Amino acid sequence: MNRPPSTLAGIALVTTAVAFFASLDTITKVISSSVPVLMALWFRYAFQAVATTVTMLPKRGASLLRTAHPKFQCLRGFLLLLSSTLAFFSLRHMPVAEFTAIVMLTPLVITLLASTALKEKVSPLRWTLVIGGFLGTMVIIRPSGDSFTWAMLLPIALVAVSAWFQILTSRLARTEDPFTTHFYSGWVGTLAASVALPFVWVDVDAWQIWLGLFMMGLLGTVGHFMLILAYAKAPAATLTPFLYGQIGFAMLAGWLIFSHLPDRWSLLGIAVVTVCGAVGAWLSVRENRAKALSKIS
Repeated sequence: MNRPPSTLAGIALVTTAVAFFASLDTITKVISSSVPVLMALWFRYAFQAVATTVTMLPKRGASLLRTAHPKFQCLRGFLLLLSSTLAFFSLRHMPVAEFTAIVMLTPLVITLLASTALKEKVSPLRWTLVIGGFLGTMVIIRPSGDSFTWAMLLPIALVAVSAWFQILTSRLARTEDPFTTHFYSGWVGTLAASVALPFVWVDVDAWQIWLGLFMMGLLGTVGHFMLILAYAKAPAATLTPFLYGQIGFAMLAGWLIFSHLPDRWSLLGIAVVTVCGAVGAWLSVRENRAKALSKIS
């Protein structure tokens, strides 16, 4: 069955975005050992805010600021900043691949949100996939293992925040200009991080650190803009399976930069999370197609 051009474009955009996110996480892990987290966050969001304003405000003018949902735009920006904060602290204590696999629980957590907050009916198979995903996560972090620390629970908190963020992104993409969403996300993050900046600032002399901060801003800015464009071109259920490509990119980056490969138990947990998430995404695609056919008939 041939996919429409817009769907193929959405898939290409989301695949490129997750490659950028895996690279961003890898650079973050390197930079976070030399620069305070909140200082690095400020650079990441300031880059996005300034770049979006400089490139788009002259073209769009006041229309760039126009939004029908200012509260949701601010909430999305705050959720993105909170996600980044949790990610930065998580990467200080975890390898990139294992961290990424846990974050990939997000689509399964969206199932829980659909059941509890949105009052949607969830099938027994979906509940099984959610439970399987969490079991896979427990295998990765191994709470009873010698290497376990409470900081390894931070990615689980990140999953909950990211689930709300993705739901909100998908909803805003239906009606909002992607440049407007990108603009607000950058400035909300920048202004919030600016409050703490005077208390965490340190002098940076090494050019490698400045390059890393620049790359974090660039990869985060372009990656999230691609994600917004992808959701505007294709349904979230269609794109979700391709989000799991980030695990592969993360494993590759971890091997190239840190010479780290997950052990066999971590690989097992990563495989369980990936399979459960991918099957859940496939179910979403099938259900959406069935609904579309029922409307036609």
